Amino acid sequence: MLAPGKPENEATRLNSLHSLKLLDTAPEERFDRLTRLARRLFNVPIALVTLVDANRQWFKSNAGLDASESGRDVSFCGHAILQDQIMEVCDARQDERFHDNPFVTDSPGIRFYAGQPLGLADGSKLGTLCLIDTRPRKLDDEERELLRDLARMAEEEMIAVQMASMDELTLLSNRRGFRTLAQHALNVCTRLSRPATLLFFDLNDFKPINDRFGHAEGDAALKTFADVLRIAFRESDVIGRLGGDEFVALLTGSSHVETTAIMARLREILDERNATLQRGYDIRFSVGQIEYDPSHHESIDNLLADADAAMYAQKQAARR
Repeated sequence: MLAPGKPENEATRLNSLHSLKLLDTAPEERFDRLTRLARRLFNVPIALVTLVDANRQWFKSNAGLDASESGRDVSFCGHAILQDQIMEVCDARQDERFHDNPFVTDSPGIRFYAGQPLGLADGSKLGTLCLIDTRPRKLDDEERELLRDLARMAEEEMIAVQMASMDELTLLSNRRGFRTLAQHALNVCTRLSRPATLLFFDLNDFKPINDRFGHAEGDAALKTFADVLRIAFRESDVIGRLGGDEFVALLTGSSHVETTAIMARLREILDERNATLQRGYDIRFSVGQIEYDPSHHESIDNLLADADAAMYAQKQAARR
């Protein structure tokens, strides 16, 4: 048996997966109807919507299998998310990756597997819509296209979940998504006694950009700043747009020196972007920086309020 490798974008992939908040949630009809339909259309005993976590695969929808998850190291779907197209195993007993896999040698006795990776717009493959049979078989071209169609429907449902916690313009977390992810990160920092820093950004003179150049240009400025934040911060940092021209970033496990270096990098990237775009204005910002203090900040909302106040103080000082 060969354990699956990990995608090159594993950190980004896991961040995208966790941001959906689908893991360990209750069954949902919008996913269950797809696996029921897949079982009927393909005449297979098992159809699943799987999500591949760091060390496990979890079944968001499970039609025909008495389990809610399994180890990633023995999963077929862990192999499937390494590619873009359908991974088909016609007879697992003849495949060196799976011939001695416990799901092949024991219950449910997998012989056939076909899994279409489920992805998001950033290219992350989060899991699969997969078919499992206890007898060898092979999909024909029409069946492969049908499986892709069902998988696209599953992806659309996942995107609907994502959009509820994502800002549609910048594709950063929205206020709701940021609060959820940031609170989780703070809980981890508290448990492990790690530092955290919240940065609260507000764009300077943003209204004149809209007034002079139009709202389309204002939207372009917001997207440019969001892109700069994505580049400057680390994959482990939580970034969001709260609304309007307000952005936030939560840095976890970073020292004061590291935070200073990241901010210097952000300003350098933004200066380069302003010089390159030459849109008749420069994107500038004020920022409030607050260190997380578990004894003072009971929740992410308390931390946000302090960082907002610090940002406002900086903006007022600059005006004076």
